[in-house]
Amino acid sequence: MAKKYVYLFREGKASMRDLLGGKGANLAEMTQIGLPVPPGFTITTEACNEYYSIGENVPEGTWEQVWPALTEVEASTGKLFGDKKNPLLVSVRSGAKFSMPGMMDTVLNLGLNDDTVEALAANTQNERFAWDCYRRFIQMFGDVVLEVEHYVFEQILEIAKEKQGVRYDSELSPESLKWMVSEYKKKIQRHTGKPFPMDPRVQLELAVLAVFRSWNNDRANVYRRINNIPHDIGTAVNVQSMVFGNMGSDSGTGVAFTRNPSTGESALYGEYLMNAQGEDVVAGIRTPNPIATLAQENLDIYNQFVDISKRLESHYRDMQDIEFTIERGKLYMLQTRNGKRTASAAIRVAVELFHEGVITKEEAIMRIEPEQLEHLLHRRMDSDAKLQVLAKGLPASPGAASGRIVFSAEEAERLGDAGEKVILIRTETTPDDIRGILAAQGILTSRGGMTSHAAVVSRHMGKPAVCGCDALKIDYGQGLVVIEGVEYSQGTVLSIDGSTGRVIKGEVMMVDPELSEEFKEFLGWADEIARLKVMANADTPTEASNARGYGAVGIGLTRTEHMFMDPARIPIVQAMILAQTLEEREDALAKLLPMQEEDFYGILKAMQGLSVTIRLLDPPLHEFLPHSEELIVEITKLKITQKDPVNLHEKEALLRKVRALSELNPMLGHRGCRLGVSFPEITVMQARAIFQASARLLKEGLDIHPEVMIPLTMGKEEFIMMRKLVDDTAQDVMKEQAIQINYKVGTMIEVPRAALLADEIGKVADFFSFGTNDLTQMTMGLSRDDAQGKFLPVYLEKNLMKTDPFVVLDRDGVGKLIGIGVNLGRSTNPDLHLGICGEHGGEPNSVEFCHIVGLDYVSCSPFRVPIARLAAAQAVVKNKDQSK
Repeated sequence: MAKKYVYLFREGKASMRDLLGGKGANLAEMTQIGLPVPPGFTITTEACNEYYSIGENVPEGTWEQVWPALTEVEASTGKLFGDKKNPLLVSVRSGAKFSMPGMMDTVLNLGLNDDTVEALAANTQNERFAWDCYRRFIQMFGDVVLEVEHYVFEQILEIAKEKQGVRYDSELSPESLKWMVSEYKKKIQRHTGKPFPMDPRVQLELAVLAVFRSWNNDRANVYRRINNIPHDIGTAVNVQSMVFGNMGSDSGTGVAFTRNPSTGESALYGEYLMNAQGEDVVAGIRTPNPIATLAQENLDIYNQFVDISKRLESHYRDMQDIEFTIERGKLYMLQTRNGKRTASAAIRVAVELFHEGVITKEEAIMRIEPEQLEHLLHRRMDSDAKLQVLAKGLPASPGAASGRIVFSAEEAERLGDAGEKVILIRTETTPDDIRGILAAQGILTSRGGMTSHAAVVSRHMGKPAVCGCDALKIDYGQGLVVIEGVEYSQGTVLSIDGSTGRVIKGEVMMVDPELSEEFKEFLGWADEIARLKVMANADTPTEASNARGYGAVGIGLTRTEHMFMDPARIPIVQAMILAQTLEEREDALAKLLPMQEEDFYGILKAMQGLSVTIRLLDPPLHEFLPHSEELIVEITKLKITQKDPVNLHEKEALLRKVRALSELNPMLGHRGCRLGVSFPEITVMQARAIFQASARLLKEGLDIHPEVMIPLTMGKEEFIMMRKLVDDTAQDVMKEQAIQINYKVGTMIEVPRAALLADEIGKVADFFSFGTNDLTQMTMGLSRDDAQGKFLPVYLEKNLMKTDPFVVLDRDGVGKLIGIGVNLGRSTNPDLHLGICGEHGGEPNSVEFCHIVGLDYVSCSPFRVPIARLAAAQAVVKNKDQSK
């Protein structure tokens, strides 16, 4: 029996998202609960995947299932496909399991040809409407299916408006529209070498194939990559009977959210246009009206819509994004899906739904992607800043940004990749602008509303956006924008405020955000549910305080080498490195000691009551010296000028030391505990600084918990030697200060051998912290500095790796070593405290692995602490569900 590739809407349900895609499953579910949904059917994601697996052909039996399904739609509507008297017209839309707004292709009004357009005109008694549908169909089909460039049709549209002397598409006469249809066909014939297809069945077959092809277009691939959507799930194709919002003043179309997607406020939020089709709203071609004004135009329809919106939110137990059409006074629901929203709105909605008794705390924390929380750290404009407001548009996505203006996605991407801050200005954005939106600091458009493509994508990415700013007159050819008669060329610095819609001249001072009470309550729930604790990597008291403010329960990594990089300290550090005798080195260390003590005093004080893990000096000593190339240049200049022979002698001595310390592979060289073995006086100085700072704080009555981390140990012998230095120093300080200090000594596991010998090291260590950055490099034989910029992108592109292992922890290799280390370490020391402190500690997938493998904590940068807290809670819920 042939596999079933086609499902009528009435045959599906919400739980079939994998097979029917999100759009198809929701259309089926709305049909099942009795909402007014135009009938149709869905071609499954399996058909799409097989289309690619067999060489871009639909699987056998697909069309044999499509045509009977189409017959069922004909029976439901009382119309016939291609009929010259009462034709059925359909839309053909993509719909993957996960929402990808605007990333794939859609065709509307399919089934129109030179005969059916006359029937449509006769049946509606509206010649203008019929020919407008026809020209839209040819334009969309020509662009999406036949791959004729979009601008070809836009040029004809502009000529038609200019010839007739009108501003808007809706003002074009039937004669102008007929002329456009004729010109469109000529352009298609010229570009493709074939006439526009008149057979509706051929049109449908070509459109379905085009939707399948669009799964692998560039913008869809980019969107999936940045949103971590799998590439192998495929898209479904939804074929649905058309209803028309452009049949006159009693017809219209719109998009609405059941709650405000920017703030989360529990109030209907959306836009609509009368006498328009859906693409007019989302494409931003005309600036629409707020949904509330629909009550004034048609109170009955508005009340119906409000009622259906409440039913949908109640049914799906989440905020909904709804598309609707009004055809001659009748309301139709075209789509519902969980609405994209800002991070702050997502949290408010989740918290309010919990308090309304709709969802549990566990469900609430699963409603937000951890990475979204980063968007909450949006900066805003300083309220005391003096602003020169140039224009105002719609506040489409919150946050504020300054940057040099650019007018193309390509330029935004080029400058963004070079580190420039840019604001992308467009008349309206299209899905093809995805790379530019990703690279820009913010988006500014002259057309479009709160549900336009620019608004939806910007909110989802957490980028500020101002839309529908009609004061902008953009000249792409000249590369400038005119605002109130003043020209601003590409490269001019402007600022935008996505919370108010303001466009401001120049750069504006920004301030950090304040976290809402809902945010704090929400993360409090995450902490209740999570088993993993979240600590932070911090090297200064300010960073430590920030981490504490974001909910860190300790410092998991303080990198002491960062303290040595202070310009005032570099000469002392260099003197310590260049010392010819132990006495010279100890003299330099004596100068560094009080500086280090103040460093540790500040961090321990900021984290009083919580543990602070301080890693001893880790990088090779040559990193604190000038580069040999720079010294050679300086020496050459001194030799040429034959001036300052004393300086020349010092530079030459320094160059000899740099060369002596240089290593072919510094990562595997003289660093970490190996420095302590060679120069124990460095370890003793740092340990003394830690314990002297601790003694001072204890005498001040503070509760402190210092932990000393030995870096880069390969085995028990090194650790025992280094621990003795630390313990002996601690005893000396405690005796001198007549005070007891409770401390721990552990190690960073970043060498594979240490993970394999964790049972031996575990006998003598108080804790392990897996340094996943270096552990990844050593396990995979990759230099991060070289791999990420050179060949890793190729590996990702060719699917040899699913993710960058320096971003997402490699579970299969590095993760297996961590698992071995955990099990071996605990086998000899059940009380061993275990965590990670690499950059993976703030990445959600990696945090989940740490939960699964049984670590006690993760440590990450302060600004990623909220992300890790939520990811730790979600790991509990996900794995509880999987174990059932």
